[in-house]
Amino acid sequence: MEKLAEYNFTDNFETTDQMVQDFKAKGFLLVRNLFDKDEVEKFVKAMTDSDAFYKNAYVLEAGERKVPRITWSHPGSDVTGLAARSEKVVNTCEKLLGGEVYHYHSKYMLKDAKITAPHYWHQDYGYWYNCGNLYPDMMTVWVALDKCTKKNSCLEILSGSNSCGRIEHHPHDGQIVAKKSRVDVIREKCPHIYAEMNPGDALFFHCNTLHHSSANRSNLRRWAYIMCYNKATNNPTFAHHHAQYTPIEKVPNSAIKECTNLTDLSGKEFIHPNQNASIAELFAKYSANPT
Repeated sequence: MEKLAEYNFTDNFETTDQMVQDFKAKGFLLVRNLFDKDEVEKFVKAMTDSDAFYKNAYVLEAGERKVPRITWSHPGSDVTGLAARSEKVVNTCEKLLGGEVYHYHSKYMLKDAKITAPHYWHQDYGYWYNCGNLYPDMMTVWVALDKCTKKNSCLEILSGSNSCGRIEHHPHDGQIVAKKSRVDVIREKCPHIYAEMNPGDALFFHCNTLHHSSANRSNLRRWAYIMCYNKATNNPTFAHHHAQYTPIEKVPNSAIKECTNLTDLSGKEFIHPNQNASIAELFAKYSANPT
């Protein structure tokens, strides 16, 4: 079985050439302890100690199971925003993508115990492509806020699938999913990795990397904080619900622990797709855009 491309965060952490090679070859890398216990606690408390975030939640329905999430376009200056602007996140993304990046959007993904749906196989570029992003110069930083194992629906990835190019996607069960016949063939070629993670671990993965998560049938919660980035040279060709190029004001890593702002969410621009259109309708809208 193929091992994870795995690294440990330290105070003198730098993105090495080997990490860049792993990212290009496998489509992902895992950084253990990118955020420590105190930082993770702040991300969780921002959700649990007030309704500032949760009042912006929306739900994707899949049968009888529901997946609450909270999505915003700009980082802001609360603790989640400082994490998204931190040097340890932004500098790593810039090294992996080979140039300046900007914050495309972030989200809380709240997979609670026993009540959530699977997230089917997909590439993030499967739908970002339809938002005017001409190149797959995009990536995601997926941070575990709870222990993530096979039992409670850890993220699963197909190693090396980023080299398969963009796969056709279509609406299914309230989600945008990759064409199953293509995914089935890729699964025969690309190792299937279960990204089991501890709180604070971060999975950096390319926008063409196929990934999914199963339904959480356990008694264990599985929350995640997810930050997405686009290369500055890949500014979307038309305005849509995610951010256009906006330079990131980086902050030192220490700013996260020093931050006391968990509830002032000014400037984040929350996204509420179910107030205007379903995910399928949004996909159809941007797929049909003549640009």
